[in-house]
Amino acid sequence: MPNFIDLKDLSRDQLLHIISLSIEWKKQGHSKFMMDKHVVLIFEKPSLRTRISFEVGINQLGGMTYLLNEKEMQLGERETIEDTARVLERYADMVVIRCFGHDQIKKFSKVSNLPVINALTDFSHPCQVVADLITIKEHFGDLKNKKIAWFGDCNNVLQSWIEASVILDFELNIGSPKGIMPNLNTISWANKINKKIKINHNPLEVSKGADCIITDTWQSMGDKESISEKTFLPFQVNKNIMRQAKDNAIFMHCLPAYRDKEVSLEVLEGKQSVVFDEAENRLHAQKAIMHFCLNLN
Repeated sequence: MPNFIDLKDLSRDQLLHIISLSIEWKKQGHSKFMMDKHVVLIFEKPSLRTRISFEVGINQLGGMTYLLNEKEMQLGERETIEDTARVLERYADMVVIRCFGHDQIKKFSKVSNLPVINALTDFSHPCQVVADLITIKEHFGDLKNKKIAWFGDCNNVLQSWIEASVILDFELNIGSPKGIMPNLNTISWANKINKKIKINHNPLEVSKGADCIITDTWQSMGDKESISEKTFLPFQVNKNIMRQAKDNAIFMHCLPAYRDKEVSLEVLEGKQSVVFDEAENRLHAQKAIMHFCLNLN
């Protein structure tokens, strides 16, 4: 059965099918295709949207969940990742992992015969970006020829956005302070395939003509390395940034949001903000991702 580790592992058709299926089920409902399926959730990091959307989604699909949080286990500490994977495949039908090291989830998925879903690592967050793509498609009807503008930190969510841009061939403008860059190996890989990914240190230029403005917290979850807020302040998404975008542009943020830091209160609570549609779509995205991982038609 397939895993869901990074978006770049998917074909264009696979990703578009996950998006379309999510929207279809949101409107029309779905069968309980996970009846009597047992899903283990390994969450080394705190979570609200990711954990609850998986737990509620699995329950609505007829399955059962078993949570191992950061107090109960850390991958590779009490026993090897390989042993953990081999034990869990004797009990469960799927494993959802939210951990620190990306190499940990890759090692787990390589050994396990179960489908493994990446619910966030320090490197990438593919589940979030699937929900984001669903939200854009709902509002615009199509992803084709859309211009996406990213503001702020070059974190794990941006990593998955870069991969999505390559797969679906849309324009992605990245606005970040000088010296703060996406993963260089990722950018090198992406630029060989998609010439529509740009990095710009002028925030007003980044948002010009954008269909969607996206930001995230200036310090990623669990990241203890402090970067001065003054460094990021010019990249706050505020009314001046939104004015440069298209009139019908939307604003997205994966949450939690810190008002008047990475985004102004006016924008976050404004008419162009779709952050709670985006949050709701985490539920629908997880269901379609699990359907993909169970290799169901």
